[in-house]
Amino acid sequence: MTPPAPGPHEPGEPHDASAAPGRSETREERADRKWADLLQELRVAQTGVQILFGFLLTVVFQQRFTTLSDTDRTIYVVTVVLGAATTGALVAPVSFHRLLSGQRLKPETVRWAGRLTLVGLALLLATMASSMLLILRVVLSPNGTALWLVAGIAAWFALCWFAFPAWARHAARRQRSVTAGDEGGAGKE
Repeated sequence: MTPPAPGPHEPGEPHDASAAPGRSETREERADRKWADLLQELRVAQTGVQILFGFLLTVVFQQRFTTLSDTDRTIYVVTVVLGAATTGALVAPVSFHRLLSGQRLKPETVRWAGRLTLVGLALLLATMASSMLLILRVVLSPNGTALWLVAGIAAWFALCWFAFPAWARHAARRQRSVTAGDEGGAGKE
């Protein structure tokens, strides 16, 4: 068996194309595929963020805004700032691609864009939680119920967006190592 080729790779991924079961692709082909996948993911996230951010920007112009408490206004400001930061993180991959296009840096671009997308998702979680807190405080009046509901929804988002995928990745790695151990152990008997 040949040793893996040295070079940059993402954690948990094979070092060379021949080690990837079911795929035979070069580093550049893998980067092209991952870039296309990332663009599809970003289209979904960016659309939601743009709609949410657009609504957030209009809230300040509503008549009822002047009746908000100082705490609710602070929550609103935090929410708008989080929405802007989320937008920045989720649009950043476009800038990376445009500024690095033609520089033969597609794998690096994909890696950075993937990281920025994860940051954007974390910021989106915070933006959603902050938005919900503001809305639920207005609807339920400032009491602990709004905070508990937001905590529950934020936990649900964290499970769906981060914990479940991490668990699936861990389970797949464990399955691969068990399968590799079975294959390696069969020859020793």
